Amino acid sequence: MSDFADPHLFVSGNLALNFIGTAQERRTTFIELLGGDAELGEWVVAAGILDTAPDPTGALERALRLREAAWRVMLAVLHGEPCADADRRLLNRHARDTAPELSLRPDGSVRRSGTIDSALAAIAVSAIELLGGPDRARLKECGRDACTRLYLDTSRGGSRRWCDMAVCGNRAKSKAFRARGAEHTH
Repeated sequence: MSDFADPHLFVSGNLALNFIGTAQERRTTFIELLGGDAELGEWVVAAGILDTAPDPTGALERALRLREAAWRVMLAVLHGEPCADADRRLLNRHARDTAPELSLRPDGSVRRSGTIDSALAAIAVSAIELLGGPDRARLKECGRDACTRLYLDTSRGGSRRWCDMAVCGNRAKSKAFRARGAEHTH
């Protein structure tokens, strides 16, 4: 099981990248962290897109298609390859949906409301703004072999190697330490 088994772990530095992170270890065991419509609704609230969970009934399949298309587009950009037209069109189609409605409350706080489709629109817009903006150059994939999480490297020198130091960084460093120890015993 992945150390990122909590879908509410927001370490990627971008809404769309955090949503992409709700699936782990895509190249090996594929761990799905959104097991149903209810989990999707909970994630939307935990991510701060909406204040209360909308009715997500029947939306999980659409959300997962958006998530995987965004992941493939991000990887293509990361590797300097063209993205698939179908994936790009899917992102664009979701981004055209009505965004969450924001309103200022009397106490100065912000109210966020909308449907599950407006939440998906916010995720698609986040992906498009990342890919078309200055942070695109900061996009990276975790350096731990099993991890497929994408993140924004906001470190001073742009040298961050892991999505999260507490999990992937420590695991990678422990593995390297054990490998060095094994070399010295032979």
